[in-house]
Amino acid sequence: MKTMRWIGLSVAVLVVASSVAVAEETSGDVPKPDADGWYTLFNGKDFEGWKKSTDNPDCFQVVDGEIVAHGKVCHLFYDGPVANHNFKNFDWKCDVMTKPHANSGMYFHTHFQEAGFPKTGIECQVNNSHTDPIRTGSLYKLKDIMNDSPVKDDEWFTQEVIVDGNQITVKENGKVVNEYTWKDGETRKGGFEKNLLDSGTFALQGHDPGSETHYKNIKVKVLP
Repeated sequence: MKTMRWIGLSVAVLVVASSVAVAEETSGDVPKPDADGWYTLFNGKDFEGWKKSTDNPDCFQVVDGEIVAHGKVCHLFYDGPVANHNFKNFDWKCDVMTKPHANSGMYFHTHFQEAGFPKTGIECQVNNSHTDPIRTGSLYKLKDIMNDSPVKDDEWFTQEVIVDGNQITVKENGKVVNEYTWKDGETRKGGFEKNLLDSGTFALQGHDPGSETHYKNIKVKVLP
């Protein structure tokens, strides 16, 4: 009887140990920040951790380690494990390259939406030469940079969005190009009533079939 109890206890210990090993292996898939606190959100291979809207999912493809937006309206939402894809204060940056006449955007404080342009969150514009005169670095319809873009088509640039409390800062290649202080209780009109500074995830925009925009080195640093 004692022998049977010992065997049963040994089996139980092995089961628990195996479960712990599986859990540790699974937890190893969760990204870890680098020494400076930056998390990498795009692995350069596929859309792991991202979720496309269902309207025109073929708009987004991974080509040569880059996310390429080229097609009818679609949005690609971060849906991965970093901060449980719910960010409030952060420093978020992407390397971006636009082809001539391209229009795109980097949304923040947004939420997954099946189709159409996001009804929540704020868009940081990516547009150097599209017919829309609101240019790269604009906080769309909140504080716009008109007509003259701070960066150029066919060249890689780094767009960085920092949210710290009520303060929004936009940088292009490390240079501040836009700043806005959100007012307590502020609301927006003209179809942007839900586009508020709150918390949420990130999204990249595919705007129209004539637009081609490339993204890589997508990273975030979570701020207190």
